[in-house]
Order: sequence, then C-alpha cells, then structure tokens
Amino acid sequence: MTTTLPTDIAPTADTARPPAPPTPATSASGRGYLGLWRTVPRELGYLLPLLPISIVTVTVLQTVFWMGIGMIPIVVGFFIALAALWAARGFGEFELMRLAASGRPRIPSPDWRRRTRGDGFLARVFAPVADGHYWLHLLHGTVVAIILGPFSWSIAITWVAGSLGGLTYWFWSRFLPDAGRDGNVLGRVAHDLLPWVPQSFDLLPLLYLISGVIFAVTLPFVTRGLTVIHWGVAKGMLGAWSSDRLRDEVRTLTESRAAATSAEGQSLRRLERDIHDGPQQRLVRLQMDLASAERQLDADPERSRALIGEALAQSKEALEELRALSRGFAPPLLLDRGLRAALAGLCDRSAVPTRFVDELPAEIELPTEVERNAYFIAAEALTNAAKHAGASSAVVTLRLRRIPDTDDIWLDLHILDDGRGGAAPVADHGLAGIDERLRGLGGLLTLTSPAGGGTELVAHLPLVR
Repeated sequence: MTTTLPTDIAPTADTARPPAPPTPATSASGRGYLGLWRTVPRELGYLLPLLPISIVTVTVLQTVFWMGIGMIPIVVGFFIALAALWAARGFGEFELMRLAASGRPRIPSPDWRRRTRGDGFLARVFAPVADGHYWLHLLHGTVVAIILGPFSWSIAITWVAGSLGGLTYWFWSRFLPDAGRDGNVLGRVAHDLLPWVPQSFDLLPLLYLISGVIFAVTLPFVTRGLTVIHWGVAKGMLGAWSSDRLRDEVRTLTESRAAATSAEGQSLRRLERDIHDGPQQRLVRLQMDLASAERQLDADPERSRALIGEALAQSKEALEELRALSRGFAPPLLLDRGLRAALAGLCDRSAVPTRFVDELPAEIELPTEVERNAYFIAAEALTNAAKHAGASSAVVTLRLRRIPDTDDIWLDLHILDDGRGGAAPVADHGLAGIDERLRGLGGLLTLTSPAGGGTELVAHLPLVR
C-alpha cells in the first residue's frame, strides 16, 4: 500500500518531537556580495583571536604531551600524556564551537560518550589511547594550529588594518608631523610614476583611499576564504567520521531488528499464555462436560441435557475469547476498513470509557504494517489503563506531524488516561513490549506518568525517513 502524504502538516506543541536526522546549521549569509558582508563581523570574531588562541593551545598541549613522553620511564608520564589527549579534545571542541559561531555549518562532534563507555572507570579513562579522534585533535592543536592560525591571523589583521587605515587616512594624517608627510616614500614614488601631476598636489590621501577601498571591497572574500579553510581542516580532523555514522547506523539497525524480534517473541508468548489461560481451559472443560453427558445419557437424561447446556455456554465463551484475542492482533475490521475504524471500535469495546479523536487528513493512506502496530499499541495501552491504572476515562488521538526542515513525517498515537499514574516500562510487560515494538520500527515512545497524575503515552511511528 502506498502512502499519500499531505503537505500542510504542521508540528504540534503537545507531544514530544521525535528525533530527526541531524541537519547542518545553515549560515545566515544569504546570497551575493551583500550576503558575504553579513557574516564578516562573525568571521572576524573567529579570525582576530586566532593568534593568542593558537599560542595558548600549542603551548599547553606540546608542553604537557612532551613532558609526559619524557617521564614515561617513571610511569607518571603516561598519565601526563593522557591528560594532553583529554586537553586536546577540549581545545578541539572549543574550535568547533568557534567555527559554528562564525556562521559556518555545524560540524558534528565524535560521539565521545560512546567512545568512553567501558566496563569500568579505568576503561573510560584510558579510552583515548586507542581512539584516533583524540590523536587527530592533538595533531590539530600542536601542529596545524601553530601553522594555520598565525597565517590566517596575519592576513586578516592586514586586511582589516588596510581597510580602516586607508579609508580614514584623511582624518588621522592631519595629526602627523609635516616632515612625516613630506618625506613619505610612497608619495615620492607616486609622483615619479605620475610625472604630470604637480609636485604641490598631495597624492597620499588619494592613494590611501584607493588602497582602503580595495582592502574593504575584498575583505568579505578574504574572511570567508580563511574561515572556510579552517572549517575544512576542522571537518576532516575534529569532526565525526563517515565510518562512525555508518557504524552507528549498523548498530541502530541491529538494535531495531533485535527489538522487533523481541517484541514479536513477547507477543507470541503472551498469545500462548492467553490461549492457555482462556480458550484452552474452556475447551478442556467443554470436553469433560460432553464426555460426562455421554456417560449419563441413558441413565440420567436430565443431567445429560444440563451438562450439554453448560458445554454450549463454555463453547460460546471460548469463541468470544478467541475473537477477542484475534482483535488484539489483527482484527478483520483493521484489515477491511483501516486504522480509523479499528481504533474507533477498540475505544467502543474498551473496559474504560474511551473517546477517539481522529486528526488525520481524510485522504491519508497508511502502510499496513504501521496500522497494525499502531492498533496493537493502542490496545495494549488501553488494557494497561483498565487493569493497572484504575482509570475511569481515556482519550485516544491520532495525528500526523512533519518534522521542520526535513521530509520526515510521523504518525503520533496519543493515549491519555486519568488513572493513578506511576507507570514505567518493566521487562516482559506491556509498556516494555510497546517500547521494543516502536524501536523495531525506528519509532519512539514518550511516556509521562507522574504518581496520581494519570498516564500520557505517545507512540511516534515514522512514515517517511
């Protein structure tokens, strides 16, 4: 079944936002030459402090690291060198933060928490030794920073000084001594190059103005180019690797598949338990009643008729329980008329008086797998509200939501009851099964259940990823 997606879905404020793929922070630069000027102050804010920052970074990292290397024979040096790696990570994160503030797209940092996760404290402390990201941060802070930082700072300060000095020469030159102006080499060279200009005419203000204009006009290109160079180097050395993303995606898919398998296994075990405790017991009782009625058919016809009547009642109850079980997994109404009709029927049959609110666009068609899982989650949530929460009313709401700045569209199934609250996912229980089922679909469970305050459960199911 295809999915028809409306284009006018706005995010709602009353549910948690599902996670969306990280999108790079866009620059506020706009387009064209004027757009370049909009980020010049931010880029200068990054470039002008480069020299002192580079000096501090290189001094700290090289001093600590090489001191640690030199003291390794007495063991303590290893811990000092390790401290240099941790310090390099801090300087690298600071560099990424400054680049993001300059208007460049945000560079995703490595997942440090995952990289420092281990079996104990020592495993986390010594994790940087085996992590290439720490060593690249150290290389950036000890070698690249001292080469690229002063170079960029020198060019940036030259262009700023040339722009301001040339454009304001007319003002500050009047405070110079006359000998300083008359003996200026630039003025003499200009008159030699332009012999037709009278010697009495002072060319310096004009030359300074022209140079100031040239420096000012080219300043946005210089600041943008230098910032982009630093951004490119930082992206390659300080940011997360593409292999990290692939590894994370593989791990996420593996966890999702394991969660889906676990959820299906729990569903099958629950079905087995429900059949054993319900219809199977009634069918055994039915068999025993029919056997007893057969034995007493000739000797006590009245007793036999009574037993047959009880057997008929048992068969009806067993049939109702089997129908209820089938509705809990794949009711015919869901297959025939879709999720809306199935949820409306589920709310009508619920032990807790439940109101169904349908906020889906009329023309929407949902994938069959999404409908089946949404129905199961709603049925499980309403069962919990009736059995465990002691709720007197509930509301089931169905809506769509588009994640801003992405093409992601999510189906939000919102179940709210007025029970006693305090619900939490527990292994092998209903909420844990819902959570695993959602993770298997790449979805998200949001649960709010303060003690005495009712339970609010929101299941986010992705439609387009």
